[in-house]
Amino acid sequence: MRETGRKRPHPAGDEPMVTSCDRMIAVKCLRLTMPDRPISRVALDVGPDRGGTPGTWMALTAPEARELARRLVAQAALAEHEAS
Repeated sequence: MRETGRKRPHPAGDEPMVTSCDRMIAVKCLRLTMPDRPISRVALDVGPDRGGTPGTWMALTAPEARELARRLVAQAALAEHEAS
Protein backbone atom coordinates (compact mmCIF):
# COMPACT_ATOMS: atom_id res chain seq x y z
CA MET A 1 0.00 0.00 0.00
CA ARG A 2 1.15 3.51 -0.67
CA GLU A 3 -0.44 6.91 -0.48
CA THR A 4 -1.04 8.34 -3.93
CA GLY A 5 0.12 11.85 -3.09
CA ARG A 6 -2.25 13.22 -5.71
CA LYS A 7 -3.87 16.52 -4.89
CA ARG A 8 -7.53 15.98 -4.09
CA PRO A 9 -10.16 18.73 -3.85
CA HIS A 10 -10.68 19.68 -0.23
CA PRO A 11 -13.91 21.02 1.22
CA ALA A 12 -13.88 24.43 2.85
CA GLY A 13 -12.49 24.39 6.36
CA ASP A 14 -9.72 21.87 5.73
CA GLU A 15 -7.48 23.55 8.31
CA PRO A 16 -7.33 21.65 11.62
CA MET A 17 -9.97 22.64 14.15
CA VAL A 18 -8.62 23.72 17.55
CA THR A 19 -10.83 22.76 20.49
CA SER A 20 -11.30 24.72 23.72
CA CYS A 21 -8.73 22.38 25.34
CA ASP A 22 -6.17 23.17 22.59
CA ARG A 23 -6.41 19.84 20.77
CA MET A 24 -6.14 20.04 17.01
CA ILE A 25 -8.56 17.87 15.04
CA ALA A 26 -7.90 17.36 11.35
CA VAL A 27 -10.29 15.68 8.91
CA LYS A 28 -8.85 14.56 5.58
CA CYS A 29 -9.38 12.15 2.71
CA LEU A 30 -6.89 9.30 2.80
CA ARG A 31 -6.37 7.56 -0.55
CA LEU A 32 -4.27 4.42 -0.80
CA THR A 33 -3.35 2.61 -3.99
CA MET A 34 -3.72 -1.15 -3.93
CA PRO A 35 -2.77 -3.36 -6.91
CA ASP A 36 -6.35 -4.62 -7.27
CA ARG A 37 -8.38 -1.61 -6.08
CA PRO A 38 -7.96 1.88 -4.60
CA ILE A 39 -8.94 2.47 -0.98
CA SER A 40 -10.42 5.77 0.13
CA ARG A 41 -11.14 6.64 3.76
CA VAL A 42 -12.01 9.68 5.84
CA ALA A 43 -9.12 10.18 8.27
CA LEU A 44 -9.79 11.80 11.64
CA ASP A 45 -6.62 12.90 13.45
CA VAL A 46 -6.94 14.08 17.05
CA GLY A 47 -3.65 15.69 18.03
CA PRO A 48 -1.92 15.71 21.40
CA ASP A 49 -3.48 17.34 24.46
CA ARG A 50 -2.04 20.34 26.35
CA GLY A 51 0.26 18.08 28.34
CA GLY A 52 1.70 16.52 25.20
CA THR A 53 -0.05 13.17 25.63
CA PRO A 54 -0.25 11.73 22.11
CA GLY A 55 -3.55 11.89 20.33
CA THR A 56 -5.13 9.27 18.14
CA TRP A 57 -6.43 8.83 14.64
CA MET A 58 -8.92 6.68 12.80
CA ALA A 59 -9.77 5.92 9.20
CA LEU A 60 -13.48 5.59 8.43
CA THR A 61 -15.37 4.40 5.37
CA ALA A 62 -17.75 6.95 3.88
CA PRO A 63 -20.82 5.33 5.56
CA GLU A 64 -18.98 5.21 8.91
CA ALA A 65 -18.03 8.89 8.59
CA ARG A 66 -21.65 9.82 7.83
CA GLU A 67 -22.88 7.83 10.84
CA LEU A 68 -20.32 9.50 13.10
CA ALA A 69 -21.40 12.91 11.76
CA ARG A 70 -25.06 12.08 12.40
CA ARG A 71 -24.28 11.06 15.98
CA LEU A 72 -22.15 14.15 16.62
CA VAL A 73 -24.90 16.46 15.34
CA ALA A 74 -27.51 14.68 17.50
CA GLN A 75 -25.34 14.98 20.62
CA ALA A 76 -24.56 18.64 19.86
CA ALA A 77 -28.28 19.37 19.63
CA LEU A 78 -28.86 17.61 22.96
CA ALA A 79 -26.02 19.53 24.62
CA GLU A 80 -27.38 22.84 23.30
CA HIS A 81 -30.88 21.98 24.50
CA GLU A 82 -29.67 21.04 27.98
CA ALA A 83 -27.53 24.19 28.24
CA SER A 84 -30.50 26.48 27.61
